[in-house]
Amino acid sequence: MSASATALALILGIVTAATALGIYAGSRRTMDLEQWTVGGRQFGLVLVWLLIAGEFYTTFTFLGACGWAYSKGAPVLYVVAYQPLGCVIGFFVLPRLWEVGRRHRLQTLADFFVVRFRSERLGALVALIGVAFLIPYLQLQLTGLGIIVEVASDHAVGRTPAMLIAFLLVAAFVSASGIRGVAWVSVLKDALMLVTVLVVGLTIPYLYFGGLAPMFTALERANPGHLVLPGSTRDLGHAWYITTVLLSAVGVPMWPHFFAANLSARSADTLRRNAMILPLYGITVPLVLFVGLAATLLLPRLGNGDLAMLALVRRTFPPWFLGVVGGAGALTAMVPAAILILSASTLFAKNLVRPMFAPQMSDAAVARLARRTVFLVTGIALLLAMHGSRTLVALLLLGYAGIAQFFPGVVLGLFWPPIRKSAVAAGLLVGIGLTAALMASGHDPWHGLNAGFAGLCANLLVTVGFSLRVPADRAGSRAA
Repeated sequence: MSASATALALILGIVTAATALGIYAGSRRTMDLEQWTVGGRQFGLVLVWLLIAGEFYTTFTFLGACGWAYSKGAPVLYVVAYQPLGCVIGFFVLPRLWEVGRRHRLQTLADFFVVRFRSERLGALVALIGVAFLIPYLQLQLTGLGIIVEVASDHAVGRTPAMLIAFLLVAAFVSASGIRGVAWVSVLKDALMLVTVLVVGLTIPYLYFGGLAPMFTALERANPGHLVLPGSTRDLGHAWYITTVLLSAVGVPMWPHFFAANLSARSADTLRRNAMILPLYGITVPLVLFVGLAATLLLPRLGNGDLAMLALVRRTFPPWFLGVVGGAGALTAMVPAAILILSASTLFAKNLVRPMFAPQMSDAAVARLARRTVFLVTGIALLLAMHGSRTLVALLLLGYAGIAQFFPGVVLGLFWPPIRKSAVAAGLLVGIGLTAALMASGHDPWHGLNAGFAGLCANLLVTVGFSLRVPADRAGSRAA
């Protein structure tokens, strides 16, 4: 058997096993909307930790962060900073959200806005924005998976067929098992990812350079600017770094799929403990960056930085290990893709279609529509992945720029009673509009700042300013 066939066979075996595990997870339960979206709210600490870690550490970390370490250098360090800071914010925000979710039987982030501000139209706006910015994150996962299969098979299997197969497999177990299937597959994915990252991240610097210190010494001699801001870029300096860390950190608990995963916990204390131990998972992230930095010296003419991890593994390790790494990487795409699809489909069916077009629709009908929407959402992301040219990190930053705009409405809605629904809607539209205008006109960064952060600041000013100046909403907002 050829090297590429060996690697491809292992990847397919791992992916098939994970898909079977995901489908089996829901085979003995009735998948009503509550079970499908939040797993009956009965997940313990270990399962919540693995599920949320599976959303935190995706193909973006596995390939994209490594790629940015290769192509841009120091700016990639924002990845190391924002995730622990996001856990700190989550420690204070998520337990309160969980309590509101338990009390009002919430299933989506848009449900929170409906309950807090008594406005299904605001909930529909949140659902529309949520779906729109979940798509780039889903596109990221499918693109990454296509890269993995294409490189591991030595181009015997193209990127598009690989993404199409992944689309069918992910849609199958999401439709069948919901969030419970995602949680079960996370166990396999996390075990494989931890092992492969530890082996690759520790072996490559010592094998080629004799250790980390000699590797950094060699890199400093070859390209000293790569290791300090703005790295191998012209405009990703200190202001961009700080604002990107802050934007991403506040965006972490705002992702609709992250909200659903946290609602699956059995108690608020489970989420507090999880926020304290989740950063431990991030210890592996620098190892991924070491691989990208090593590749700048070992593979200097690599056209696409997102290929750095797999290209170096292929050069260094035997084919069977490339298959294991590829399988782990494929699961880092499939697991988050699954819950992204689940969240987007539920938002579309429950918070957009039902209140706007079919208010008499039952929960059972919503569940059926959401499961059918799985294929629509994944199909849109697949088309974008097939024809898009953005890097994996650029796709993630686009998603965070939009999702972080929910932060003022959620946090002020939890802790500041005077907030008004009209102010929240206005803030969302201003924040999204400014961010989109800056990005579309090529002004990201804008005066050194992350464009999404500029939008978030405008959003916050509008939300607070309007809440202080306008009278109480006619329907009245209430403390959650």
